[in-house]
Amino acid sequence: MIIHISDQMDQQGYDLLEKTLTRLSIGFTSVTTQRQQYYVCIPKEPFDIRVIGNLSGVLDVHRVSDPFKLVSSQWKTGRSAIDLGNDVLISDRDFSLMAGPCSIESEKQITAVADFLLSQGIRIMRGGVFKPRSSPYAFRGLGLEGLKLFHGICRTKGIKIVTEVMQVAETEQMAPYVDIFQVGARNSQNFNLLDALGSMDVPVLLKRGISGTIEELLQSAEYIFSKGNEKILLCERGIRTFEPAYRNTFDINAISILKEKSHLPVIADPSHGIGLRKHVGNITMAAFVAGADGAIVEIHPEPERAFSDGQQTLDFNEFSCLHKKIRHLKEAFRK
Repeated sequence: MIIHISDQMDQQGYDLLEKTLTRLSIGFTSVTTQRQQYYVCIPKEPFDIRVIGNLSGVLDVHRVSDPFKLVSSQWKTGRSAIDLGNDVLISDRDFSLMAGPCSIESEKQITAVADFLLSQGIRIMRGGVFKPRSSPYAFRGLGLEGLKLFHGICRTKGIKIVTEVMQVAETEQMAPYVDIFQVGARNSQNFNLLDALGSMDVPVLLKRGISGTIEELLQSAEYIFSKGNEKILLCERGIRTFEPAYRNTFDINAISILKEKSHLPVIADPSHGIGLRKHVGNITMAAFVAGADGAIVEIHPEPERAFSDGQQTLDFNEFSCLHKKIRHLKEAFRK
């Protein structure tokens, strides 16, 4: 159950609400986000919700049977959107493309990609500066100085950036330079990190775990929301199965199911989802048709020279062709 609180509720109203919940033996957790105040409750016995709904300062009482309460679609009218400012909005009203290299490598590379994205009308660039790698000998990113360089160049061009955070200790120092924090598959159930991001007013792109279920992804999102951050994007990036023909098994089913179960925007990651450059475009278009609100795609001026994940990275021409096909799909769906 979710109790939606009015901005006008005074302390007397809070005291009466909590006293009533205690009298009814209902456990509760108060959640204050950037936008609203909620009480998340787990009733042990059935009761008349009008007892709560009629209290002064209570906007509404929602019955939510899902174990993930705040991110569930059972209580929220309409779908959530993420406003990054400067007319950059991620919502179900458009299909948002985000693109950029797996790893930030140099000033020249950042500038080349940013200028290309601007030529395509794309305002969100991805790029890793702290990289989780399977091998300790692989390139692991340029760190905080690379992030400052990345942010500085993109800010002058009006481009928003999304980059991965791996540790609680990094969140505060990264926050001034990040528009969207990405939580990678390996950290999808790093609950200390999720708690830390929940206490910040920075959007979070939360990727599904390597072998994570849909409910586990939604419960991870609940951690972030319950700590006060409503600005969450769910990301399907493929899961590990027994199939060796491609990097991961991209779960196209998950997009439609996530849209049904949650009010949060759903983003596809076809690059990691299949891991093979020649198929990334097809998977992106499939995600669009399945109802995704956007996609995050890896691109590089010269994928063959990329410091990481070149095999799944599109060059500028390949991405331009994909973008053109997406525009055609959008036009077809509008008709």
